[in-house]
Amino acid sequence: MSTAIRVRAAGHSDIWAAADTLAAAFAHDPVMRWILPDERHRAVGMPRFFATVARHVFVPAGASELALRPDGTVAGTALWTPPNRRQTSPRTDLRMIPALVRALGRRILAGKQVADLLEPHHPAEPHWYLGMIGTAPDARGAGYGNALLRSRLDRIDAEGSTAYLESSNPDNVPYYERFGFTVTDEIRIPGGPPLWLMLRAPR
Repeated sequence: MSTAIRVRAAGHSDIWAAADTLAAAFAHDPVMRWILPDERHRAVGMPRFFATVARHVFVPAGASELALRPDGTVAGTALWTPPNRRQTSPRTDLRMIPALVRALGRRILAGKQVADLLEPHHPAEPHWYLGMIGTAPDARGAGYGNALLRSRLDRIDAEGSTAYLESSNPDNVPYYERFGFTVTDEIRIPGGPPLWLMLRAPR
């Protein structure tokens, strides 16, 4: 079915649609539930969080994509950054702080703890980074995630590049392995859940 799914680049006008899709996809994610343990706060904060990182980090990098339903609405979102592009700069970090405070409230330090834990584990070599990928719950199993991954991985293979991601859900590890990713390490947030670091060697 994935061959019939339209995948296109995500632009600034798509940020909230992408954020809402990711928030729905990550509603029961172990790491997001640890960062925002209160269910009501999580329902409000997650769309704001995903919109913030999409606006300031991923969409400007020009590599994020949307998978669309037949009616043109967003069914899935993948947020990527290309090789040799830092995720953030000090200036970008400062610009994001007010929006992240609105999204995470007092739990902003928990979010920073996760980010600080992950950053040193990125591969040393240039790599494509899949920061987030998610499909709306009502669209799962219909090939949207497959279409999103294949769209970018085909181009990554064409240029012989490496891809990297962190899986915050153990159920997703076998799924990524089907696309050629391999677990390179497992790390645990102090007082929180584990994450699996996954690398895909050049093809």
